[in-house]
Amino acid sequence: MTSLLNTKTMHPRDQITLVMKRIYDRVLTTTSGGNLSIKDEDGNVWITPSGVDKGLLKPSDIICVKKDGTIIGDHKPSSEYPFHLAIYNRRPDIKAVVHAHPPGIVAFSIARQVPDTKVLPQVRSFCGEIGYAPYAMPGTEALGDSIANQFHEGVHIVIMENHGTVIGGADISDAYQKFELLEVTAKSILYGNKLGPVTTLDDVQIDAQLKQYANKLPDAEGGNTELSSISREKRTEIHKIVNRACRQGLMLGAYGSVSTRINKHEFLVTPDAISKWDLTLNDIVQISHGKKEPGKQPDHSVLLHQSIYDQHPDINAIIITQPTYLTSFAITGAKFNVRTIPETWIYLQDVQTGDFGCQFDHEKGLSSMISQDSPVVILRNECTVVTGNKLLQAFDHLEVAEFSAKSLILSASLGKMIPISDNEIEELGKVMSRWKNYEWKM
Repeated sequence: MTSLLNTKTMHPRDQITLVMKRIYDRVLTTTSGGNLSIKDEDGNVWITPSGVDKGLLKPSDIICVKKDGTIIGDHKPSSEYPFHLAIYNRRPDIKAVVHAHPPGIVAFSIARQVPDTKVLPQVRSFCGEIGYAPYAMPGTEALGDSIANQFHEGVHIVIMENHGTVIGGADISDAYQKFELLEVTAKSILYGNKLGPVTTLDDVQIDAQLKQYANKLPDAEGGNTELSSISREKRTEIHKIVNRACRQGLMLGAYGSVSTRINKHEFLVTPDAISKWDLTLNDIVQISHGKKEPGKQPDHSVLLHQSIYDQHPDINAIIITQPTYLTSFAITGAKFNVRTIPETWIYLQDVQTGDFGCQFDHEKGLSSMISQDSPVVILRNECTVVTGNKLLQAFDHLEVAEFSAKSLILSASLGKMIPISDNEIEELGKVMSRWKNYEWKM
């Protein structure tokens, strides 16, 4: 099992190995494709080797190209090293580079288009403008110049014509988060086009939405106190679910939040500005009576979590995320039909679509749509909110919803979807209570 580790505390060769494993395990590169690098504090560049299986990469395989050009390692550095070096030379603020050929981004690359990051506020904020580098032969100085020229304009992401993508970051975690988020966005746009027109946002909408999340909670009084056993147990639950969700592509390092209720007035929530891949138990933030654990910053969606808990005493866990297929419904507003298979209807009952920004209307918005009989709500151009009586139940609702969204999208190429009939729904209603009352345990 891939553990969630803090890349910032690791040696560059270990950071590169870990992130390449994430990329390969998520099927975002091939055995021979892609390369990663880190520029350390001494100006040395650590980079993946040429001709080594990316699925079995070891720390000892990573090559160090010293500042004076000396190469240290058992292999040759990646043939794409020239463009890594060109980026570092043009952008001193960039300390890590991710290059790969993930299918969604490559689809745009070979169509010679760029994904529009304005489909989701968080994507626009985190990824920014996307650069575009005209085609040049791999491994050549011309390719390095083409890419570095785009980075010199201030972008952090470049689509390479008929090739793939290059992403620069403040560190390898930052670069990977941008890479992962852009790939999911690219796929969501591609799949969304099967459902209907994709809606984009303007700068005013994006800025206004992001400002809504700027409200902060005050610190709880009394400073740090010893954690209760229930708090420790639930932190472990959150950590396990986040780990699982990241590995399955149901949550992204750069976006998403998970919370679980401790009691009527307290809950735990994932932190802000920390990659979900690097989450530790100590990062998780406790909220008590509307105040946060001192010295920590909860996810920017914390007020939404609090509002749902305040209005729904039967809800004890919340997951907010942007998985690929549900996000395709979010950016098109297409109807999500739950009458696909018995499991989908029984567990989800009704998947509603909320208007963009409705989560900030505490009377008629998201909180009024969420219930035990409607545990999943898709928010237009935003995210999917999933709830449950327990955290594992909420996670199951998420899995069922994303699997069903994928099936609905895939069925579009076969013709009109044929839902379960009213008579069949009536029969399912007779057994629903037995299914819904299943006692989830971690």
